[in-house]
Amino acid sequence: MELWFTENHTDNVRFSIKIKRQIVNEKTPYQQIDIFDTEEFGKVFVLDGYIMLTEKDEFIYHEMITHPAFAVHPCIKNILVIGAGDGGTIRELTKYDSVEHIDMVEIDERVVAVSKEFLPFTACRLDDPRVHIFYQDGMEYVRARGNEYDLIIVDSTDPLGPGTSLFTREFYSDCFKALHEDGILINQHESPFYKNDAEAAKSIHGKIAGVFPIALVYQFHMPTYPSGHWLFGFTSKKYHPVGDIRCADWDTLGIKTKYYNTALHAGSFALPNYVLEILQY
Repeated sequence: MELWFTENHTDNVRFSIKIKRQIVNEKTPYQQIDIFDTEEFGKVFVLDGYIMLTEKDEFIYHEMITHPAFAVHPCIKNILVIGAGDGGTIRELTKYDSVEHIDMVEIDERVVAVSKEFLPFTACRLDDPRVHIFYQDGMEYVRARGNEYDLIIVDSTDPLGPGTSLFTREFYSDCFKALHEDGILINQHESPFYKNDAEAAKSIHGKIAGVFPIALVYQFHMPTYPSGHWLFGFTSKKYHPVGDIRCADWDTLGIKTKYYNTALHAGSFALPNYVLEILQY
């Protein structure tokens, strides 16, 4: 008998992966956690029925959410990461020797525990001594911070369930206050392709552009996310993600990546016309 995992991308579109076996099936106070082993994508990590990552393509997401900030900001030392319990974002951040301190705020402790046990390809650096994990609501944590971080990364789920508060103007305003005067915020920005996702992307950009003086969006290809066309937001108090990029400086660091490079960085901010219209640039 064949076993398949199916995610509903819209009411009319479904995405299915043939699975070999289910490794984790756990209901926490916050969400449903599932991990599947598959032939095509390796381990597949699912929250509330939505694919968060797969072993085959997670490097794309995690490289694109982390490295662009380092190619622009000359000295990132103190970082706050919201979400990211699977550890992939932390893995990429800890590649930089210049980073001194990373606070990671994850609402669901079981996500971290399960990732450490079953997803070592992403969770391998969660025990780095520079990483300090707090199990609490990200919005509440940020609200109590001021002028502490060079970089904030919001590696969140979709604006549903426990992740809803991370897509509000109030949250973005609190992030603004938590950043240094030259700080950068990178946030998960949804997809511009399907109607509901595009409306969410438009809403997110409108809220965040009302808080930060520099608010741009960049794109990347994520095979297992709805439509494959996905966005991150790059917002800053000072730095422009293309005008202030320091290609030579970043290249000399010798950071090993499979997807990201500085030429791709610049190009990723060149958006198709339909996306520009959605975001009302």
